Amino acid sequence: MSDTRKPSEEYVVIRHRPGHRLRRTVILLTFTVVAAVAGYVAGLAQGGFRLSSVEASSEQLVEEVETLRGQYREARQNMVNLERGRAIDEHALREARNTMVNLETRISELEADLTFYRNIMAPSETAEGLQVDRFTLLPGRDNRAFDFKLVLTQVGDNKSYISGVVAVNVIGNLDGEKEVIALRDLSDEIEDLGVAFRFRYFQDVEGSLMLPENFEPLEIQVVAQAEGRKASQAERTFGWQQIAEY
Repeated sequence: MSDTRKPSEEYVVIRHRPGHRLRRTVILLTFTVVAAVAGYVAGLAQGGFRLSSVEASSEQLVEEVETLRGQYREARQNMVNLERGRAIDEHALREARNTMVNLETRISELEADLTFYRNIMAPSETAEGLQVDRFTLLPGRDNRAFDFKLVLTQVGDNKSYISGVVAVNVIGNLDGEKEVIALRDLSDEIEDLGVAFRFRYFQDVEGSLMLPENFEPLEIQVVAQAEGRKASQAERTFGWQQIAEY
């Protein structure tokens, strides 16, 4: 009996590719998680989170962060399940792991931002008014050059603007002698002893500085003086080793 085929019959050959289905699952998972983070950050930006949204409800921000955490936990569980697969593609798995690390970093950054804004709107009893929030240093073009960032905040009563000047001094040893050097003598971008500021919630003062030869920096001294109806002074000293990222 001969094998006869009808003209309408078609035969499809399906090739089995180990790990292909799991690889697609990992890639889909990665894009889903990244899209969730992007949507969250875009939502904050559209709501004016950077400056104008300091007045936004902290409960809403907490709820959004918790939503992101839930998506992260779900993605992490899916990762565990995928890692148990026998035919998982190593490259796709490695990319998914990197995505999880980036997610953890982004969540930490968002939590730090939340804490920053929350402290401005709901200060403790011992911290109100003009504050020197932080001073950071990053290495520049050589071992004596640094990029700096100073952050001033107005905590609590920030319904109106606060203005004044802030002075920065670098304290250290020069050829064995104690030396106090004003920021304007270390930076081409600063011309006066005090840098003018005017803000409602916070203000960044950024620039670069160059240390003299044979100078060993020990501390950064910041003195901010507000003028007018909100006249006040805030002073803070930072240890050089604690703020310099070599």
